[in-house]
Formats: sequence, structure tokens, C-alpha cells
Amino acid sequence: MNYQSIFAEAIAALHAENRYRIFADLERIAGRFPAAIWRSEQDAREVIIWCSNDYLGMGQHPAVVEAMCGAARTMGAGAGGTRNISGTNHPLVVLEDELADLHGKEAALVFTSGFVSNEAAISTIAKLLPDCVILSDELNHASMIEGVRRSGAQKMIFRHNDLDHLEELLKSLSRERPKLIAFESVYSMDGDIAPIGKIADLADKYGAMTYLDEVHAVGMYGGRGGGIAERDGVMHRIDVIEGTLAKAFGTLGGYITGSQPTIDAIRSYAQGFIFTTALPPAIAAAALTSIRHLKTSSAERDAQQRHAALTKQVLVEAGLPLMNSDTHIVPIHVGDANLCKQASDLLLEEHDIYIQPINYPTVPRGQERLRITPTPFHDEKLIADLVSALTSVWRTIGLPLFADNEDNRSNQAVAAGNTRRAVFPPAGG
Repeated sequence: MNYQSIFAEAIAALHAENRYRIFADLERIAGRFPAAIWRSEQDAREVIIWCSNDYLGMGQHPAVVEAMCGAARTMGAGAGGTRNISGTNHPLVVLEDELADLHGKEAALVFTSGFVSNEAAISTIAKLLPDCVILSDELNHASMIEGVRRSGAQKMIFRHNDLDHLEELLKSLSRERPKLIAFESVYSMDGDIAPIGKIADLADKYGAMTYLDEVHAVGMYGGRGGGIAERDGVMHRIDVIEGTLAKAFGTLGGYITGSQPTIDAIRSYAQGFIFTTALPPAIAAAALTSIRHLKTSSAERDAQQRHAALTKQVLVEAGLPLMNSDTHIVPIHVGDANLCKQASDLLLEEHDIYIQPINYPTVPRGQERLRITPTPFHDEKLIADLVSALTSVWRTIGLPLFADNEDNRSNQAVAAGNTRRAVFPPAGG
């Protein structure tokens, strides 16, 4: 058998569907976020990153960087192995206490990534609950889907944020049967928000356990950065809250929080935790510093929200097809994988702006988009530069600008109010 030809054909299929991903060679410039050096075969030049998940720029906060450097100088670069073998470095112990406090829970457990925390926690919970059925939002992240799959439990998929459908599924199950409702607070491609309190109502009514992914909300919402559940005053109603250290907190790692028995059970049974090298002390110390800062400072959140709102406003005024978003996620509809890639390439090569194209399978075919994430450091000048560049690119590749005529202005209002299931004009039409 020609193994290499199989791999080559798999890659060729991605190229044919305009889904082959090329990673830009970027070197972030400390102290000058969101600027970075883009290295290509031709040259190396400065660009502005507009799609970073370092939502608040905390990855370059001086106190966070110093905490990382200080821990590395005193404790070394690595963790030395799994926690089962090498013990737990002290910054990690303190970090877990801080995370439990952030979400008002008894305990927390840190993993090496948000993907691993979802996969390991969901699969372990469902395996430990006899005859468990998992009710999962249809737009849940791939890591949650993988956790459901690995659990081997029965799954039921409810329509996105559809409370009636969720209740219909819950009604079909015996109240005595263990049930886990898994969902997200902020859905990262559309920027919409789950009705957390109402889902908790259904969980109470039908005897279900709740698992909430706050990855795109921790640090960003709530008085102390606890996420949408904190903002809405419902943290105490959620059994397990999962989050990340790699987005608003600017470092690396994932975590779960919940009751002491729940977290201890996952710690003791989850293979994704037991057999993985622990987070190094330098990263734990940096994350701890970031979380403590954002618990007491709202300046970063406030500035980010202002810049996100301004970005949305000027995009609409320019006639660009902004998709509706209730959060800091700013998606611009393209609707064609090839054109989405062309737009991204032109922005980078001609305008020194980096926005990665979002294509299938991250979003459904026909819903390809550019996903913009303004930060506290994307000021009015950078926003104006972005809109000018996008308008130029849209005209160059033949995508419609709703500001071009009055009929399209009304269509723009409709498009801006739609989400993933919206029917947009054909790309280029």
C-alpha cells in the first residue's frame, strides 16, 4: 500500500475545497500589542493582528510577563512531569484556589489546554454517572463534542439555544436517569450568548447536571471577570464551569471548577489529566497574576467593549456585512471559502492587516467569514485603517458593499441582525 499517496490525496482534497490552512509566521512584539512581525518568503514586515484570542492583551501585560520570568528564574522552565509523578508546583496550587474563588466554587482543576479540559471532564463525568445521557447544544465546540464521543454515553443534540427543544428532549427521559446538559456561554464564531439561567431552570425541573463552557467569556464579563454566569448572577446554579487561561488571561491552559467531590472525581479518573505533564510553574504564575489583576481591574474590559462597539458601528456604516453579535466577537460574512481566503491574503499582503479566514468545518459551508476581535489596544486610528482596508478588499474581489445603493442598505440591516443560519446574498453577487 502506498501510504504517502493517501496522505497526499487527503491534502489535495483540502486544496480542492479551498480548506487547506496556511499558518502565518508571526512574531508578536512585546509592549506593542497588537503589532507583530510577519515573516514571508519575500520579506519581514510589521502588521496589525485583528483576530487574536488574547482578547485583553494580558499576554503582554508587564506584571504578567514579570511573573512568568520570575517563576522561571526561581523554579525552572518545566513542570518535571505529571502531577501524579512529580507532585504539583506551588504556583499551580495557588492558581487552582484562585480559579475556584473566581467562579464561587469549592475546587478547581487545571489542564494543559481548554480542549483537554473539556474532553477529559465531560467524558469522565458521563462515564462515572451510570447510564448517563448528555444533552449537547448543536454548536458546541469540537472539544466538547469529543468529550461526548469519548464518554460512550447516549447523546441528544438540541437546537442551538433552543429552550423548547431542550425541554422536549428532557421530557422524554426518566427523571431518575442521570443527565448532563453541556453548553457554552459565548459561542465564538457568531458571538451570541446562551440563556444560562433558563437552562439552569430546566436542569432543576428535570433533575439534570449542568456543564458550562465559559472559555470565550472568562476575564471578559462580570465584575471580576468570572464570565457571563457571573454577569447574570447564576454562577451558583451551574454544576461545572470550564474555562481557559489562553484567551482573556493571556497565557496557556484550561480548567474546570465545581464541587469538591466532582473535581476530585475528575482528578482521580480523567486520563487526560492523569497522564499529561503539568502546567509549568512559570505559566501558572503568569496566569495567576493575570486573573488577580482582572478581578480588581475593569479598565481592560471597558476599553475592549468600547472598541468592539465602535468597530461594529463603523463596519455597518461602511456597508460591510456584519453578522449580529451580542459580544466582543465581530464576524463579517463572506460566504465563499475561496473569496474568504482571498480577502485574508489581500488584507495581509497589501494592507498589513492579519485576519485569519474562518472556513468549514469551523463554520458551515456558505457561512465562511472573517472573525475580528477588537482589543483595548485597537484604537480609533487602527479601526479606521481596518474599515478602509476591508472596503478596498471587498471592491477588489467583487464582494457586495451594502452602502453602494439604497436597496442594499435595507438588506444590510437584515443581514446584520442574522446569525449563522442567515441566508446572505451569494458571494460576489
